[in-house]
Amino acid sequence: MRRQLWVCAGALLAVSSAFAAVKQFKPGWNLFSTDQDLQLGKEMAAKVQDQYEVVDDPEIQAYIDRIGKALATQPQAGKFPYTFKVVKDPSINAFALPGGPTFVNTGLIKAADSESQLVGVMAHEISHCALRHGTNQASKANLLQLPAALAGAVAGGTLMGQLAQAGIGLGLNSVVLKFSRSAESEADLNGAQMMAGAGYNPLDLAHFFEKLQAQGGDKTMQFFSDHPNPGNRMKAIQDQLQQMPQKSYTANTRQFNWIQGKVNALPPPKKLPQPAQVAQPQQQSK
Repeated sequence: MRRQLWVCAGALLAVSSAFAAVKQFKPGWNLFSTDQDLQLGKEMAAKVQDQYEVVDDPEIQAYIDRIGKALATQPQAGKFPYTFKVVKDPSINAFALPGGPTFVNTGLIKAADSESQLVGVMAHEISHCALRHGTNQASKANLLQLPAALAGAVAGGTLMGQLAQAGIGLGLNSVVLKFSRSAESEADLNGAQMMAGAGYNPLDLAHFFEKLQAQGGDKTMQFFSDHPNPGNRMKAIQDQLQQMPQKSYTANTRQFNWIQGKVNALPPPKKLPQPAQVAQPQQQSK
């Protein structure tokens, strides 16, 4: 009996040591409060829905909500109130705005070879939100202008409006969604942990990035413009995976194949009015 207890204790210690070896990521320095992240994300999400047609299909929505919830409940996702929507856009991309609004392009669902690859990209994007990369980078790029603009936003008016008056544009092509290589590396590894916790193989995230890199073309150009390759993603994720407890993972589900077929059959997007353009901040060097 005593020997069995020692074996169990040794196994628990090994698992605990493995978890301890995995690096935990935390948000960096930021002039925005978390409440301002929430407000900014809400305002930006309204702009997204002005510019893109949101897919209005209950089965597709339920599917993306299921995946999103599985990821959002992982500790690496933080405490933001995430929401998930699919938008009609052929480019292979997804993005999570500050505070949690997350959008998945139909082009991404069509391009994924498995549910696990789709989950990987979503985990990567949620990681950018959880680690507050967008507002962290906006803070560093607009160090002098931001304090007064944020103080003005507290006094009244929309946050994006106050920032625009100060010459700080945070539209969909701004620094909030243009990430540095160090932020990309953190999102890869934090997303890999999130994937594993939800039961998906983190290597599928790296495989998908490698597929896009090899494929090239206009549909992938935007993704790598927003998400520069931090260098050897596959090895970095493999190295981290070796430090994590071994387990079996889900790769695909019948539901993914069904949803992918439904997305492929969607009619083309309706022409929507473009949102008003706002001044863009100077971009950080990568």
